[in-house]
Amino acid sequence: MRTLAEWLTLQESVHPKTIDMDLTRVAPVARALGITAPAFPVITVGGTNGKGSVAAHLEALLRARGASTGMFTSPHFVRYNERIRVDGVEVDDAQLIEAFERIEAARGAITLSFFEYNTLAALLVFAARAVDVAVLEVGLGGRLDATNLVAADVAVLASVGFDHRDWLGDTLELIGAEKAGIFRAGRPAVLGTPDMPASVYDAIRTVGAQGYVAERDFSWRMNGKRWDYLGLNRSLRDLPSSALAGSIQYRNAATALASLEALEVAGGTGRPAVRTLTGRLKPLDVACVSSALPAVRLAGRFQVVPGEVEWILDIAHNEPAARVLAAQLRERGARGTTYAVIGVLADKDAAAIAAALADVIDRWVLCALPGPRGCSAEELAQRLKRPAAAVTLAPDVASGCAQARSMSRPGDRVVVCGSVHTVGPALEWLRIY
Repeated sequence: MRTLAEWLTLQESVHPKTIDMDLTRVAPVARALGITAPAFPVITVGGTNGKGSVAAHLEALLRARGASTGMFTSPHFVRYNERIRVDGVEVDDAQLIEAFERIEAARGAITLSFFEYNTLAALLVFAARAVDVAVLEVGLGGRLDATNLVAADVAVLASVGFDHRDWLGDTLELIGAEKAGIFRAGRPAVLGTPDMPASVYDAIRTVGAQGYVAERDFSWRMNGKRWDYLGLNRSLRDLPSSALAGSIQYRNAATALASLEALEVAGGTGRPAVRTLTGRLKPLDVACVSSALPAVRLAGRFQVVPGEVEWILDIAHNEPAARVLAAQLRERGARGTTYAVIGVLADKDAAAIAAALADVIDRWVLCALPGPRGCSAEELAQRLKRPAAAVTLAPDVASGCAQARSMSRPGDRVVVCGSVHTVGPALEWLRIY
């Protein structure tokens, strides 16, 4: 019997392409496994940025309402098991191996990508564990992403911005159309911002989805450190802030709440599984939401590690995410020097990321990232074009973290960003994950 590590090594070599956005291979395997029409309701969350935060809020809110949850996210920081959770707990190796064995038996001569194995395994685990509801985070795009094998009972689109242009297109209209591919006829499509390309609204009309738009159909209002949710069918007042830091989380929390309200709407005319679930959940009231928001957990998204020197970890792997990170850093304020420990993959727009962060970073520690998509610290310096006097080079992330710690003084802060491949090693180095 293969170990989990052996299975993952195998999956990296089965298909000739790391990314192959085409459902024609994985769909028949999913049908053979009997997982294309789950017995449980599914909420699929897409978007350029914010989808992880919305999904995390959904998981916490559903659990507070008494639902057994399946959560699928990607990529992982340290352990592959992070990608699949049931009731907030990572699945163990044995459950993954059992799922992989079933996939291998079902695929025959069909080759699958690493992510396709991952998605199929998540759906198999959720079925085996008989979860009440699954939250699926889209990996890349939407229309041709493996998560789109399943028709979402509620589809959420958190945002649309420039990223993955080689795969999704080089205009926001093209990117928006790909991401809107998760919408389904007669089912809710929840938008986390009204600032969407026209192609997203066109998709809602063309598909015949039920559109619910932030700042139009639902909104939020801050009252100091408390806030109000003004929703589709209810208002919830005097709520605590989310455990996730930054004002952007009010938007993400409100989007998650609207998605759960939309699920109730879908339950009126939707699948029996949706009606059954929404009929037995605890009410989505102030007490329930107030217990859920402080329990939201999400690594690597403006994750604050307090101390004499404050560490802030945020993937921020594209320009829109870097702009949000910069706004959060300004909002939080700095007492001393702000250091960036940054590593960016070769196929990302490193210059745009650095430009977005330029006015909130004082010193830059540039880290080499390994692998075929990585690059050296020297190459990253050429791409970022920061003043030489403000730049330190590091051969890897752990060395970069050590250099930042040695340079910093009490009252300073260290921001780790640029990629999941930067934040993951930093979490290990800090020994907090």
